[in-house]
Amino acid sequence: MDRRDLIKALAATGAMYALAARSGAVAPVNDPALAAFIRGMPKSEYHVHLEGTLEAEMKFALAKRNGMDLPFADVAAMKASYVYHDLPSFLAIYYDGMKVLQQEPDFYDLAYAYLAKAASQNVIYTEMFFDPQEHLKRGVAMADVIGGITRARGDAQAKLGIRSQLILCFVRDHSAQSAMAALDAALPFKADLVGVGLDSDEAGNPPEKFREHFAKARANGLKVTAHCDVDQTDTLRNIRTVLTDLKVDRIDHGGNIVQSPELVAIAKERGIYFTVCPTFSGTLKRTEKVPVDVVRAMMDAGLKVTISSDDPAYMGSEYVDDVLIRAAERSHLTRAELIAIARNGFDAAWLPETDKAAMIARLDAYVKAA
Repeated sequence: MDRRDLIKALAATGAMYALAARSGAVAPVNDPALAAFIRGMPKSEYHVHLEGTLEAEMKFALAKRNGMDLPFADVAAMKASYVYHDLPSFLAIYYDGMKVLQQEPDFYDLAYAYLAKAASQNVIYTEMFFDPQEHLKRGVAMADVIGGITRARGDAQAKLGIRSQLILCFVRDHSAQSAMAALDAALPFKADLVGVGLDSDEAGNPPEKFREHFAKARANGLKVTAHCDVDQTDTLRNIRTVLTDLKVDRIDHGGNIVQSPELVAIAKERGIYFTVCPTFSGTLKRTEKVPVDVVRAMMDAGLKVTISSDDPAYMGSEYVDDVLIRAAERSHLTRAELIAIARNGFDAAWLPETDKAAMIARLDAYVKAA
C-alpha cells in the first residue's frame, strides 16, 4: 500500500489512525526461525528518505538546539499527531517536521541516527535519499545539508562498518526551476553524491518534467532513479517514459509494471532493479478486481526486487527488518526468495563490481553458516 492508498483507506473507514504512535512496533512473527534469519542477514537499503527517518525524539532535541518551540507537550503528543486523512495532510506533517533541520550538525545527527539504526539491523550498505529543495527554501545552505550528511557517513563507516552513498531527490511537485537550482547548488559537492531521483507527488508531475535535470546529472557522472508510485494516474505511461525514454538506472516502487507484460519484458531486458516498500506500497487495487500483492507479483514475473522502509519515522518506526518480516509473511516469501532479494540489493548497488562481489560474499557466507 503506498502513501495515497494508506491515506484513502484510513479516510474511507473513518479511522484517523496515528501510525507513528506505534513507535517501536515489531512485525508479527509467525515463523521465529525465519525472522531470526532475516535479522541476521547482511542487507542493503535503497528506498529510504533521510528526512523520513526523523524520529519525534530527535525533533525535540533539534528544536531545543535551534531555539524553536514545537506545538506539542511531549514525544507522545507529537506521535499522536501523525494522523493522515488525505495526501496534503500527510505532506504537511512530513514537510513541517523538516523545519527543525537548521544547521550542519542537525543533518549530521539525522544521518548518523539512521545509519546507526540500519547498522544495528545488519544493513551493510545503503543509498539514501534527501530533499534539498525543502531546506534551501528555508535558507539552509547546501554545504550544510550535504556536509552534515557526508560527515555522518564517514563516521558511521569508520565506527559502525556501514557504507553509504547519497541520492539527491527532486521534489517533483515543486517547479522545474527549483529543482534545477537545487542541482546546480549541489554540483560543487558532486563527489559526495551518487545519483539523483524524483519523489513527492507524482500527480501532474510526469517524469519528463525533469528531462534536462537528468541529462545534466548524467553529464556530471551521476546515476538516475525515479519514483513511480503505485496506482497513480498514467502510471504505466510514466513507467514507460522512465524505462524507454529517460532510461533511468533504477525505479523506486514501480509495482504497476506487472499489469503490462510488455513493460515487464523491457525492464527484464534492461536489468532494472526496483526498490519496493511493501508495507506502504505493497498492493495494487485501483484497477484490480482482486487486490494484487506487489512483491509476490513482481517476484513471479521475474523482476529484480529489493525491499526498503521508505519513511519509517512517520510510519510506525518500522525499519528494514520489520518490513522484511512483514513482507515474508504477507507475500509468502521463501528463504530462497529472501536470499535472492538480498542478493538483488547488493547487485543493485551503484558501486564497482569488486565491491559488490565482496558484499555478496558476506551474504553467501552467512547463508552457508545459517
